Amino acid sequence: MSTICQVIYSQFGLAIHQNDHQARRRFVEWAQNEIAVVPDFHKRILFSDEAHFWLNGHVNKQNCRIWSEANPQVYVETPLHPEKLTVWCALWAGGIIGPHFFKNDEGHNVTVNGDRYRAMITNFFIPEWNNHDVQELWFQQDGATCHTARATIDLLKDTFGDRLISRFGPVNWPPRSCDLTPLNYLL
Repeated sequence: MSTICQVIYSQFGLAIHQNDHQARRRFVEWAQNEIAVVPDFHKRILFSDEAHFWLNGHVNKQNCRIWSEANPQVYVETPLHPEKLTVWCALWAGGIIGPHFFKNDEGHNVTVNGDRYRAMITNFFIPEWNNHDVQELWFQQDGATCHTARATIDLLKDTFGDRLISRFGPVNWPPRSCDLTPLNYLL
């Protein structure tokens, strides 16, 4: 006897907008065209993202999927502001760059903002990337505000030129597509 399970998603209010479907389709068509020209194109994408790890054991519900026959109605009580650690990493077919832990000058854990993200790119990512003998890699990031600030996009364009997949980049990352990178399953 087989049991049919379904994915039970946590509710966190991520609405899909009417124009999102067209933007997602354009991205897929662009990727298919790139793969038609360079069959191993997917191996040339440097996927990047950060994740939050709560130090009290809380699980990030945005990336949590529960396979079950019915909604388990799980309730977990957590503190209002638990301490967390924010970690950035980049992954491509040739390896991993990172992890990078976001900390302030005193060594305390901090969250990501535009200034901290650009400092990480300048002081950590670019030197690490230059240590690898790679060329023609595409850099991918999601649409988080710290990623898409004009100063951040300009910094990444200086490094990658038109090989940037990002909201407001030369290739637009599909809106509200949080589960399309391998990092969501790795981190």
